[in-house]
Order: sequence, then structure tokens, then C-alpha cells
Amino acid sequence: MAKICKVLAEEEALINKKLPKELLLRIFSYLDVVSLCRCAQVSKQWNVLALDGSNWQRIDLFNFQTDIEGDVVENISKRCGGFLKKLSLRGCQSVEDAALKTFAQNCNHIEELNLNDCKKLTDVTCQHLSKFCPKLVHLDVGSCSQISDLSLKAIGEGCPNMEHINISWCDQVTVSGVEALAKGCRKLKAFTCKGCSLIGDEAIHELTRYCPDLQVINLLGCNSITDESLQYISQRCPKLYYLCLSNCAHLTDSSLIALGQGCHYLKTLEVASCNLFTDSGFQALAKNCHFLEKMDLEECVLITDNTLCYLAAGCPRLQKLSLSHCELITDDGIRHLGTSACSSEHLSVLELDNCPLITDLSLDHLITCHSLERIELYDCQLITRTGIRKIRSHLPALKVHAYFAPMTPPPSAGGGRPRYCRCCVIL
Repeated sequence: MAKICKVLAEEEALINKKLPKELLLRIFSYLDVVSLCRCAQVSKQWNVLALDGSNWQRIDLFNFQTDIEGDVVENISKRCGGFLKKLSLRGCQSVEDAALKTFAQNCNHIEELNLNDCKKLTDVTCQHLSKFCPKLVHLDVGSCSQISDLSLKAIGEGCPNMEHINISWCDQVTVSGVEALAKGCRKLKAFTCKGCSLIGDEAIHELTRYCPDLQVINLLGCNSITDESLQYISQRCPKLYYLCLSNCAHLTDSSLIALGQGCHYLKTLEVASCNLFTDSGFQALAKNCHFLEKMDLEECVLITDNTLCYLAAGCPRLQKLSLSHCELITDDGIRHLGTSACSSEHLSVLELDNCPLITDLSLDHLITCHSLERIELYDCQLITRTGIRKIRSHLPALKVHAYFAPMTPPPSAGGGRPRYCRCCVIL
């Protein structure tokens, strides 16, 4: 054992002698947090090199350890200082404002900061970030439920370079905070506010008024918005390529018509559970939004095969399409999709869960979709194993997710009449 240790020590000494400090630092710069910590235990020299601040420009503690206390954050900030540009504390629920104050004071070159689900943080943290971190570009305070309008006002005052912000589930935020943020952060490109029930049309008016470069907007579950918000987005956000409106139950076809008129570069549209949308709205959308690649239409319960006809004709780049719980879709709609411009080269994911009118004929229509990688068929009662085997014989790499009820057992000897549903056996 002593000989082994001696050999290792000699090899390490040789490495240190042959490789200059600058080169070792360069090598260490490619290592992750765990690897750097391991290297720091090799020797005194490697400890100094591994813990050099220049190696700690990007730290993600979510992939390492989330049950950290505030003093760990403070120590990181003191060691990394001005070198640190990106830090993720996502899920570190023990971290409090005091630690972030020290962090902000020491790491004033920080550009990306993820504080998602750090539930003990309050507006005080954002006030410190505003005061000490003017280079901040990306901030995630999603699920920090104590964050209010005061935080957004502080960020608007002190972080003029902000481009991406996530305030999802911060349900104290109102139009006042959004307006202050938008006025001060006019370079904003991505705004995510999932589940913010107090965000309504007036807030979207102010956001789009001051931030013309918006490319990403996520309003999932913002149930206060109406078609009026989509008029603002359409008129003022020509660069928009991602939009999520899922669970915004008050929207009608007027919203889709507006998007078709003003947001021609949309690539992703998520409108799950917008159950007032009809074929007419998607006709207007498909007429002008030819760059659409991903669409989530789950539980758009009023659409029929006509919507698929419009998408097939107007959206030649479509890659991923969810039609789950669109119960009026039939084999004829899938036929339009299967013979469209997108089918052979682009369509890779198709979700048809709970589409009760879909049969094996739909699978036949998809046989020529050579890019198809995955299809979801849960609770499609008319799909059979035979149909699935057939499409997989043509597309062997295709992943088919389906469910088939177990075989029905024979009647009991007592002659009692069994009752069963289409999915499972009820004894």
C-alpha cells in the first residue's frame, strides 16, 4: 500500500512539474462541481488550483446538493467573487435573504441566477440583486411565493439588461409590478408567469407596450386574460416564436385570428384546455403562421378534422402535435395529416390519447411518415394490436405508447353476470 501511495505521489509531482499552473487551470476549467471538489482533495497544490475562482464561473447545485444552508452560498460567493456568471440554487429551500445579500455583494458580475423554488426568499433578495448586480440577464424566481410587486419594481430599477425572467406561481404579482419591470427592462425577450392569477389584460398591455423584442411568452393558467391580451401581443410582438396559453379558459377564436394576423414567426403554440377554440380559429392561424413546428391542442374539444386539414395545408414544418382528448377527430383528419407536406420529413411526435373515433385506419395513413418517432394511443379503444404491428413493420424505430385491457375472464360458475368497462375488468 505504501508503495502504491509513493507511486501516485511521484506521478502527481511529475504532472505538476511538467504542466504549468496556467495549463492545469485550463484543464480544471472543463470540470464540473463534483469533479473539482474531488481534485481539491488530491494535494495542497491541486486544492489551490481546483478552488481557484476562475474555475467556478458556472455552478448548478440542483445537480449536486439542494439541502444546503445559507453559509454555503456565502462561502461560494466569497471564493468565486467576480468570476461567477451563472448560479443555480433551484430547490435549495433552506437558503434565506441574508445569504443572497452576501452573494449579491460579492458576485456583481452574475448574469444568470436560478432561485426557483427557494421558498424562504422574499422581496429583500431582489432588492439586493437590483442594488449590486446590474449585469443580470436571466432571473428565475418561479415558485418563490413571497415575491411581490416590490421585487419586480426593484429589478426594473437596477437590472436594465434583463432579458429572461420567470415569476411563475408568484401569485402576489399584479399589473403594477409588471409595468415597473417592463419600463425598466426594455430588452426583455422572455416572460414566464405561469399560474399568476392576478395577471390580466392590463398587465399584458404594459408588458407589450415597453418590451417590443419579446420572443417567448408563457401565460399558462393565467385565467384572467382574455382575447384583448392577444390583440396586444399580436400587434406589438412580431418576433414572438413561443407562446403558451394553456388553461386560459376565456380565450376564443378571436385570439387565434389575432395571432395569425401579427405573429407570423410562431414556432411553438401551446393551447391545451382552451376549449372555446374551434376550426375557424385554427383556419385563420394556419393561413399565415407557416413556421409552426410544435402545437399542443390537448382538450381543444370543439375542433374537428377540418383543423387537421388546415394545419396540413398551412404548416409544412410541423414536428410535434398533441390532439389528446380531441374527441371529434377521426381517421379522415389523420389522413390529411399523413399526406401533408410535413408528414414525410418533419412530423416526429403525434399524441392521440383519448381520441375514441381513431381506428387502425389512422395508423395506415401514417405509414409514410418516415420521421415519426413516437405516437401516443392511450385509451384509443378502436386501435388494435394488429394495427400497431402493421405500422411498426413499416416504421421499426417507432415508439408506440398504448394500453390494452386484459383478456376478459370466462363467466363464473355461479352464472353471475360480470360487468366491465372498456378499459378494465370489474369483478
